[in-house]
Amino acid sequence: MAITIKQPIQYSKIGVLSLAHMLNDLYSNFLPQMLPFLILINPSFTATQAAILVSSFTITSSIIQPLIGYYLDRQGKRWFVYIGTLWMAIMLSLTGVVHGNYLLLVTLAALAGLGTAAFHPQASTMVNILSGSYKAVLLSTFIAFGNFGFALGPLLLVPLFQTYGLQATLVTVIPGMLVSLLLLFFAPRINLSSDNSSDLASVVASVKFAAKELSAIVSVIAVRSLAYTGLLTMLPLYFQARNLSNIAASHLVTIMLATGAIGGITGGFISDMFGRKRLIVGSLVLATPLFFAFLLTHGLLSTVFLALAGAALLSSFSVTVVAAQEVIPNNKAMAAGLTLGFANGIGGLAVVLIGRVADFWGLYAAVSVLFTLPLIAGLLALFMKDRPAARAQRVA
Repeated sequence: MAITIKQPIQYSKIGVLSLAHMLNDLYSNFLPQMLPFLILINPSFTATQAAILVSSFTITSSIIQPLIGYYLDRQGKRWFVYIGTLWMAIMLSLTGVVHGNYLLLVTLAALAGLGTAAFHPQASTMVNILSGSYKAVLLSTFIAFGNFGFALGPLLLVPLFQTYGLQATLVTVIPGMLVSLLLLFFAPRINLSSDNSSDLASVVASVKFAAKELSAIVSVIAVRSLAYTGLLTMLPLYFQARNLSNIAASHLVTIMLATGAIGGITGGFISDMFGRKRLIVGSLVLATPLFFAFLLTHGLLSTVFLALAGAALLSSFSVTVVAAQEVIPNNKAMAAGLTLGFANGIGGLAVVLIGRVADFWGLYAAVSVLFTLPLIAGLLALFMKDRPAARAQRVA
């Protein structure tokens, strides 16, 4: 039997978690903003090294999330949200100090990833429980705040690094400390654990029963994540190669991510009305031609296409999380770990291959490969089960 907690929708608590998610994902977009400055300091810094650096954070922040999710389904540890945020803030704030030591830089990036791995399953499951019958819309809002945080990353960090150098990373620990205190006092005090989720055998049976559909969802997310993480890594380098200033490049990345956040909220509404599968397939298939239209046009029109492509790419972000939680409803935190974590980690690991493509065939080739990936993800989504729309179920 799934977790059922009858209570009014707690918008204030969801708001606190969403604000924390915004900061958490701002930190998650920290390392890609450092890359152009690392290259200026060390011209021999390669695209492959850049990909490894970003992937080290993505992998540790993602691969272990299903294990953390399983543990949270059994125990429910509220402190994961504020300790995880503070840990990540401290680790990333030290990266600019050690930028001359690549091995230490990668180590700090990997350690920082553990903080977001602790935050996401706990926070997203709290939102799920507090959202009543509006799970897709409110979880979309929660995730959209995270995407807005991603969008703010280039806008805030690039001017900071350009003005004060990479040593300025030290001051970025302050927002993390403040938000951790906010979570300490105002994060919801609810029990996430379920008696039915505590038995490992029942978890294995639940996952095995839903293995085919979960595999389709995880595959879609992994390919979409490769496109997303790859673009965050390669677009700043691509814009730099095209002689755009770091500020202008950061504005373009911000536009893509901001419209992606808006697309995520819109996608939640559409999926509630017309079904998860239709939204996922349609938006991802549409993203590829929009990205290539951006590549082949210039000026304002090019920027418009990039904005639309970002919205299409990220409109399914929260929907895939809800879809997985509906497939294994007794293990919502583990489902969040699989989708927000493991699948994204697999995509993050593959970014190293995109770095190799950039080193051998150029950044244009690497970006072109990334623009093709949403179409592949959309085709994989065809293997998902076509469930009734959530709003139709409520009416029935």
